[in-house]
Amino acid sequence: MQVLHRNRSVRKFVRSVKQRVNNAEQRGAVCIPETTVERNTSLPIKRAVHLQKMRSLLRRADKAEAQKKYDEAEKLYIQALTIFPDAFEAQAQLARLYLQTNRESKAVAIYQQLIQEHDNVSYYSNLGLAHFRLGQFTEACDFYNRALLKDPSSPDRCSALGRAYIAADKIEKAIPLLKKAVERMPRDTELLSDLASCYLHCGDSANARIIYSQINKLEPYNESVKQKLKELRIKES
Repeated sequence: MQVLHRNRSVRKFVRSVKQRVNNAEQRGAVCIPETTVERNTSLPIKRAVHLQKMRSLLRRADKAEAQKKYDEAEKLYIQALTIFPDAFEAQAQLARLYLQTNRESKAVAIYQQLIQEHDNVSYYSNLGLAHFRLGQFTEACDFYNRALLKDPSSPDRCSALGRAYIAADKIEKAIPLLKKAVERMPRDTELLSDLASCYLHCGDSANARIIYSQINKLEPYNESVKQKLKELRIKES
């Protein structure tokens, strides 16, 4: 009797559920069947394949660039960017290629995009160089200065900004930068010569003579330096 009663209760419960469902359908309710959600595994696989292909193109481009096949390297970098337009490493290598092949305007365009998202000292430095070559010395000073702020101990960044100031006719600003660079590279005669010329431009013959004397010790057969020293001694006497 207990089993019969339990079976009857179950049948009654099932009928009540069916009735509620029928009533809901009559009121306009829609029953949504259960579906199994399948995870799309194709997207990560495709991305990995594209990433591998892009890296292969970059390796081929780097090899072509080393062989001075610049047109081929450019095409390969562009192919890599077609696969991954936001791949900053490919953008940076293409910009560097443009800078190396004297296409500064194209290099500037790419580096300007890169610095919007990547705070990289080499991007600022290369932007400074590109503007310098284009004769845009104010812009060159700006980007060289940003590079120096990020790498203040570098003598190369000091000398680059100093020479940009010379080109921009801001000699007084160039002198302390060139002096700092000379402290780290005391045997760089070109750098010493730039510093001596700045002193002469500012009328500081005493310091100019000191620097020319340093150059004379490093290059004792440099006749132009000997002539400068002779002129300075006559002027001071």
